[in-house]
Amino acid sequence: MSDGGGSNGGGTFSNNDAGSVSNSGGVTGALAADGVSFAYPAPRVGSCGVHGTLKSVSLHLAPGSSTALMGSSGSGKSTLVRILLALAKPSAGTVALGAREVKPGPARSLRWYRQAVQYIPQNPAGSLDPRMTVSQLLREPLRQLRVAGNHRALVGEALERVEVPAGLLESRPGELSGGQNQRVAIARALAVQPAYLLADEPVSGLDLPLRDTVLSLLGNLVRQEGLGLLLVTHDLGTAARVCGTTAVMAHGRIVEHGPTYRVLDSPGSPEAAALVQASAALHFPPGLPAGAA
Repeated sequence: MSDGGGSNGGGTFSNNDAGSVSNSGGVTGALAADGVSFAYPAPRVGSCGVHGTLKSVSLHLAPGSSTALMGSSGSGKSTLVRILLALAKPSAGTVALGAREVKPGPARSLRWYRQAVQYIPQNPAGSLDPRMTVSQLLREPLRQLRVAGNHRALVGEALERVEVPAGLLESRPGELSGGQNQRVAIARALAVQPAYLLADEPVSGLDLPLRDTVLSLLGNLVRQEGLGLLLVTHDLGTAARVCGTTAVMAHGRIVEHGPTYRVLDSPGSPEAAALVQASAALHFPPGLPAGAA
């Protein structure tokens, strides 16, 4: 990864390094943003909204690799994810999956990409139609994306992975707990058998035992099945457990990138150091030294 101003350490993945992805109908290659820039229209006078612009950001994610994307609000994380999902067009730079460039466009032209790259939201309320049952919610993307195979079996397997009981298949989101809805959202992404997952704080609304289950699942998907994972998180523990590399964003740039253990143990940028210090302050309040019982 780089922000256009030189290497941030740890190197980048190239398409030649990426290997092959067996999911999503044989899609091959890295998911790559190269030199991506983006700016929202100037806010109206009196607006207090925070907009994350991007300034020549490059990020390459290879099959079987996992990267944590961290940074304060407004640093550009969400904007970068939207561009990687082909929901926004960069003003400069490109996004590609393997050798194929990706741009926002008609649903039909992006069907292959929507299957290959799936999104897991932080809050499932905006992505789960309250009128549909769990079964319908998982079958709909399979139908829309024309995924091959036995759809009933794919739905059952996805729900089993996230420990959603089969007895909830005919339930609607309003009848489920917040944690159950989040698991349904994760299962919905997994059901189409993607090559890449872009996850935005996917365990922030879950209790600790279930969080442990989901993080183990995400780690296994990367290690055992070769999925590529980009995990947006504010939790350094989550980054350390799941992701081999960590990128820190600030002011629309990637200011630091490298092995997660190195970024968290010896941050080389003020922004990364601030994240580590903030996390330490949360775990050890003033007056309570680290290691105190």
